Amino acid sequence: MASTQLSSFIYDPPQDPRLEVIHADDDILVVSKPSGLLSVPGKAEEHSDCLEARAKVAYPDARIVHRLDMDTSGVMVLAMNPIAHRHLGLQFERRKTAKSYIARVWGTMEGELGEVDLPLRCDWPNRPKQMVCHEHGRNAVTGWQVQARETRATRVKLLPVTGRSHQLRVHMLVLGNPILGDRFYAEGEALAAADRLQLHAEELTFHHPTGGERVTFSAECPF
Repeated sequence: MASTQLSSFIYDPPQDPRLEVIHADDDILVVSKPSGLLSVPGKAEEHSDCLEARAKVAYPDARIVHRLDMDTSGVMVLAMNPIAHRHLGLQFERRKTAKSYIARVWGTMEGELGEVDLPLRCDWPNRPKQMVCHEHGRNAVTGWQVQARETRATRVKLLPVTGRSHQLRVHMLVLGNPILGDRFYAEGEALAAADRLQLHAEELTFHHPTGGERVTFSAECPF
């Protein structure tokens, strides 16, 4: 079922609002990315509409520092000049940032909190999917805390220590609780339970490039 979902995919990003700005100053642009919009342009011409391109219309100097998966919504920070870009890039690289996500996952999670520490690498025959690999995978760690329990799903806060591609999606899958609406990793009822990936980058904390003050920005969860 998941493969059918992927093969029938048509890129149709939301158009309104074109750009939701949370904060802007001389160094940073903080925005809320909607689900369904690429962070950066895809290879195909029809995949040129993306958060970066939309940001540059209003803020020509804005440049991408990090990415969210197309299907994930939430807070992103862009740099407004080369110095800020390097400053922010090093923070992500050295894990000086803090991120929290909200997800709705299939089934009842066991316990109230925990941590997944499983290395990940690309599943090349099925890319861009990722997979757990103890031999060749890169270190990947995710903390989780149950927020609420539903009849057939669990609402959970996810706290990634590392920032691997599809990390949260694969780690939840390994626990037996795929994220609802995940067209890459969920199947059957878990896939059909939501019309979008139920994963949202709710909060992002980092040091401001000018002065170094620790700042936090958030975007309200849409589900």
